[in-house]
Amino acid sequence: MHPVLSTSLTQALGCDYPVIQTAMGWVATSQLVIASVEAGVFGFLAAAVMDPAECEAEIQKIKSATSKPFGVNIHGFQPGVERIVDMCIDHEITALSYGRGPNPKIVSKVKNAGLKCVPTIGAGKHASRAVNMGADIVVCQGQEGGGHTGATPTWLLLTDVLDQNLGVPIVACGGFKDGRGLAAALAFGADGVAMGTRFMMSADSPTPDATKAEYIKSDVSNIPVSTKLDGLRQRMILNHTLDELEKSSRFGMLVRALKNSWKFKSQTGMSIIQTLKTAWDMASKTDLTIGQTLMAANAPMIIQRAMVEGKPEEGVLPSGQIAGLIYDLPDCAEIVSKIIAETETNLMRFSRTEV
Repeated sequence: MHPVLSTSLTQALGCDYPVIQTAMGWVATSQLVIASVEAGVFGFLAAAVMDPAECEAEIQKIKSATSKPFGVNIHGFQPGVERIVDMCIDHEITALSYGRGPNPKIVSKVKNAGLKCVPTIGAGKHASRAVNMGADIVVCQGQEGGGHTGATPTWLLLTDVLDQNLGVPIVACGGFKDGRGLAAALAFGADGVAMGTRFMMSADSPTPDATKAEYIKSDVSNIPVSTKLDGLRQRMILNHTLDELEKSSRFGMLVRALKNSWKFKSQTGMSIIQTLKTAWDMASKTDLTIGQTLMAANAPMIIQRAMVEGKPEEGVLPSGQIAGLIYDLPDCAEIVSKIIAETETNLMRFSRTEV
């Protein structure tokens, strides 16, 4: 293996290669994490969409299948997060990742227990704040990234963060799928890359085949950023559902949200009146409309229609823009093997000297 592939990231996380498989809701399950870590990268379990019991079951599946290190991803505001954090500590998980609104108490608790804290940031100004709060590694996700994403392109964000000399491993994310990207990131000064869409588009991903087929058909020009799903910037493939959301007026959004609330009330356990009251309370505390807050509450179910139930036209398809340049679905072992071989080939171009 090329010596450059041993970085501060691999040393901190104990993985073979400087690549992170990101935590994608309903995609980064134990199935994908096991496959990715066995291939030599560092995988994160998407516990942010799990309750404590589901999370523990998934952790136990991973630990029974592999001795390789892995991490768990959380949101500081999810129900049962304290139990999940304690669980991660008890199971001696290697790292905890998080994004928006990290809880300083949780970060401190995790760090004191010896777990690595790995936040994802989308703006340069957030990098130093993350490190001051306790981050051991910072993942910089540029606007090319999938799902909730910022407004700064990956290479500009990476430049900003690297110039701050924060003293922790910096990981580039957004727009990576192969060894050329990893070699470029390492040459640029990053300590590794994080990839989500490439691992979701694999034979080991639990994403239904019908949904994967929509990702294969996508083009870089039809994977826009929208705020219509939950009021936040989110990159998704432009399909029928997203197109209808984009065309909806504020009133139309409210009507759509109410229809979805009725459709999904068995899952939320709330009546329409309770749903409206909750949305009103949320809207009064944010810049979102009632329609947006209702859609935000319904968003997980809408995403699951595509990502779990295999009905891509009835749901939305969170995606990195790189999906438009991915045309196959190999397993994780093949993906990683090819990435490392391509990286070494590209790195050799820089190390050749004339005799």
